[in-house]
Amino acid sequence: MKGIRYFLTLCIAALSVMTASAQYYGAYDRYIDRYWGMAVEQMQKYHVPASITLAQGLIETRAGQSKLATQANNHFGIKCSHGWTGPYILADDDKPNEKFRSYKSARESFEDHSRFLLDNPRYRFLFDLNPTDYRGWAYGLKRAGYATNPAYADMLINVIENYNLARFDGASRDINPHRLERLEQKSEHTVYFNNNNYYIIARDGDTYKSIKKETGVSKRKILKYNELPAQHELAAGDILYLERKQKHASREYKDKLIVVKSGDSYYSIAQRFGIRLKDLYKMNCLPPDAEIQEGQMLFVYR
Repeated sequence: MKGIRYFLTLCIAALSVMTASAQYYGAYDRYIDRYWGMAVEQMQKYHVPASITLAQGLIETRAGQSKLATQANNHFGIKCSHGWTGPYILADDDKPNEKFRSYKSARESFEDHSRFLLDNPRYRFLFDLNPTDYRGWAYGLKRAGYATNPAYADMLINVIENYNLARFDGASRDINPHRLERLEQKSEHTVYFNNNNYYIIARDGDTYKSIKKETGVSKRKILKYNELPAQHELAAGDILYLERKQKHASREYKDKLIVVKSGDSYYSIAQRFGIRLKDLYKMNCLPPDAEIQEGQMLFVYR
């Protein structure tokens, strides 16, 4: 009977993850885009897998939409224990009106999550694992009692594999958390990290002058880094890299073909993967005036 109950619990948990993915379609991707830099930063500092941090944040906050996340910046459901003397918020969990930690910012929550695991003897064995062993971490967190749901480890693994979060476990060599933090502190935009580079997405009302004030990157460099003509006028949705783009995409795309979708252009693909347009042409033996076609196969790392 016990085995059957666990199997049913696992099925329900898997279904809940699938339902959540459908219900919050887009919210999951937005959460990942917004917070993966912080997760990688924590991996660099404390060796907690970025994939685990993101998966826990997604599950605990319902992709950033929970009361704890929106009202208390608490992304990991950490309660007021272990000598916590800071602010708190009341929320129902195993019991009504339990005390949960409240933070000034999401970054403070991510930092406290890492310290909570590192300083708690229950979780210390996890740090002997390879930081890319997200399965070991997932089962270890469940075994150590991080959550009461018997299928918690499988929920984490499902989210990691459904959203390919393991790709961030190899990103810690490239990201500079101090550079990212400085940009985030100065910029009113969300700062994203892609292919060893930082970018923002232009909004209505942006000007080259306002972007330079936020990021310190001049109009001349914005145009150069993003291969834009001198007369280009900023438009909402423009991807604007803040440093020179790479010659090829990240290593996970080595010798793999990507499929051109409706609405794609060679330029939009170059921006998506953070590579120079001339190198995209070169990798695919294409002239600069080549016409793109839906369904076409392209290399972005070769």
